Amino acid sequence: MKVRELMTRDIAVVHPDSTLQEAADRMRQLDVGPLPVCDNNRLVGMITDRDITVRSTAEGLDPWTAQVREAMTPEVVCCSEDDDLADAARLMNEKQVRRLPVLDRNRRLVGIVSLCD
Repeated sequence: MKVRELMTRDIAVVHPDSTLQEAADRMRQLDVGPLPVCDNNRLVGMITDRDITVRSTAEGLDPWTAQVREAMTPEVVCCSEDDDLADAARLMNEKQVRRLPVLDRNRRLVGIVSLCD
C-alpha cells in the first residue's frame, strides 16, 4: 500500500512569517500540536507547541512579534506520496516521529501521514 492511499490531504499549515502567537492560536483552534511551515506549498519546516513554549521562551522571544521561522525546526523528516506505507512506518520508528509530511514529485506538501493512520 502506498502512502497516498492513507495520508490526510486536507492539512493546516502556517507561513514562516506568521507570528508565534498566530501559530499557537491556529494550533488551539485545530486542537493540534504540530503544524507544517510552508512557503508557497514548499515545506520549509515544522513548528510544534513545544517549540513555541520551550524553545521560544528559553530564547526570550516575544510571541506577538517573533516569527515562526525563529522557532521552527527547519530539518524535517518527510516521505513521498509514492513511498510504500511500510517504509514510511519504518522511517517514523527510526526517527521517533509520529507524523510525516508527505511530498509529491515536485517536493510540494500534499499531505501528512501519522501513526494512527
